[in-house]
Amino acid sequence: MKPLKLTIDLVPSTTWKDNLRKAIPKSAWDKLRKSVYAKFNFKCGICDANGRLSCHEIWDFDDEQHIQKLNGFIALCDLCHHVKHIGMAGILASQGKLDMEKVINHFLMVNCCDLASFEKHKAEAFNLWHERSKYSWQVDLGEYENLIN
Repeated sequence: MKPLKLTIDLVPSTTWKDNLRKAIPKSAWDKLRKSVYAKFNFKCGICDANGRLSCHEIWDFDDEQHIQKLNGFIALCDLCHHVKHIGMAGILASQGKLDMEKVINHFLMVNCCDLASFEKHKAEAFNLWHERSKYSWQVDLGEYENLIN
């Protein structure tokens, strides 16, 4: 199978609250996210959709040293963002706040793949998440550390 354009990227449960958005003033986050949207020409960085965008943190993981490093940002449409955070999407769907079928169909369309490919990728993503969630991680904000007062 060819590499996926849109992937599920789950951060360890032990670092769920460790992100730049919560660590800096709202005004600084607003400035950063707007610059990310402009960098992506106000379109989703994965599927090119127009409309409402979210600024999504991109993390690299050192699975030996247990270091989670912030590596940048990408502008994402709602559906791509829900795929990235498929666990939260499942919770929202169970509460009747999100149509999970739309999220899955978006994954299939963007990746030109079938449901079996989605299910395999999702299982692999959750297996990795379970493994990573066994450990405490050092969160490295990298070049963005200087934005914290």
